[in-house]
Amino acid sequence: MEGNGNTAKSLRRWARSFIADRENLPFNLYGTWNISLLNDGNLAHDIFEHLQSIGEYVSASHIVQFLNTPEIKERYSLEKSISLRTAQRWMHLMDYRWTKMPHGQYKDGHKHDDVVAYWQEKYIPALQELQHNLRVWRDGLAKARGDPPVRWTVIWYHDESTFYAHDRRTVRWVHKNETAVPRSKGEGASLMVADFVSADYGWLASPDGQETARVLFRAGKGRDGYFTNEEILKQVRTALAILEKYYPEEDHVFIFDNATTHQKRADGALSARNMPKFPSQKFFAYRNKIDGQGQLVYRIDGQLVKEAIPMTGAKLHNGSPQDLYFPMDHQIYPGAFKGMVNILAERRYADVSRLRAQCEGFKCAVGAVTCCCRRLLFNEPDFVAVESSLQMLCRLHGVQVVFLPKFHCELNPIEQCWGYAKRKYREYPRSSKESDLVLNVIKALSSVPLKSIRRCV
Repeated sequence: MEGNGNTAKSLRRWARSFIADRENLPFNLYGTWNISLLNDGNLAHDIFEHLQSIGEYVSASHIVQFLNTPEIKERYSLEKSISLRTAQRWMHLMDYRWTKMPHGQYKDGHKHDDVVAYWQEKYIPALQELQHNLRVWRDGLAKARGDPPVRWTVIWYHDESTFYAHDRRTVRWVHKNETAVPRSKGEGASLMVADFVSADYGWLASPDGQETARVLFRAGKGRDGYFTNEEILKQVRTALAILEKYYPEEDHVFIFDNATTHQKRADGALSARNMPKFPSQKFFAYRNKIDGQGQLVYRIDGQLVKEAIPMTGAKLHNGSPQDLYFPMDHQIYPGAFKGMVNILAERRYADVSRLRAQCEGFKCAVGAVTCCCRRLLFNEPDFVAVESSLQMLCRLHGVQVVFLPKFHCELNPIEQCWGYAKRKYREYPRSSKESDLVLNVIKALSSVPLKSIRRCV
């Protein structure tokens, strides 16, 4: 306390002297102020390089320790290190700030070879092909085209987002007389929304808004469960019915992200992933068991009951079907799975029995195509062309499906629509009732203007 009092007296004396005479600046009896040490460009550079070598989690104490090393003391003629408080001031002078770590968009996997290949070979060509039949929007209005197509194409972007009951604005104008009030702990009840949006019509619905493809889902154990592939297919069937009923004069394209729920193949679909090399009586595909009422069957422990079904869909090079199982009257393997060796032999591959079932971890050498049985099958046309359940359903209704490149959710303009809706949602009165949560979410989504959607898309 005595030291603080002396400092205050000195500050007052210096301030009065400076007011009386602007040339009368305080003089340091000890030769140099601590801050002048940092004015040495070499020292500042050495400190900065030292902090950078430590990594993300640096602190002022690292500067104190660095200046206390014999090498640095000798190099800069220091008798002792600086105080922790001085080091904290230096952190500010070197443009460090104690704040939340800045975050950008997720980048994991952006440059993986398979992602780049998908970008270049499938996604970009697919969108370029669609451009010829798309409406062009400017300032929310359709721009006239000199060569309008016979049929317009409408792109519908799909995604899911979650709203929370306690999610409210945290930044606003606060009067000085306001006091802190108790707040709810946690994020509160959640409501997941799955929907489609397009620049042409906004949210996917009938013209009068009475029929909609939107799904409100209370995700989580003990609630509605989880948004599975079955739920996605159910929603898509609803969307297809609306489009066929109200928008039959246009072609439609659905764009989904690369989530596993979207990529799931049909039960029993062709896959070489777990195939045995030789015949097996035990190899089958498995699917969730459904009871007579169309409901999933669960075990006592809550796990889904699985049932075995044969794998189907193989085709020989001439296009004719290939049975993957021996007939029931086979003398040695009645009804057994043939195994990769026999399947490949029927496709006229020679000496495949000498190959390994698969390379270790299925990490084949770059460019290798005949290194193992599984790699051979993975490259077969019928194995490559297996559709997901989603693609198969949409194809039967004449709707094309395009998947976004992996790790690139920022390419989906519906994200901007979610952001607009959530900004509005946070302005509504706080409530812990799930009924209010539903009403507020619907109102927030309805508040997204079509003009803003067209700017996003």
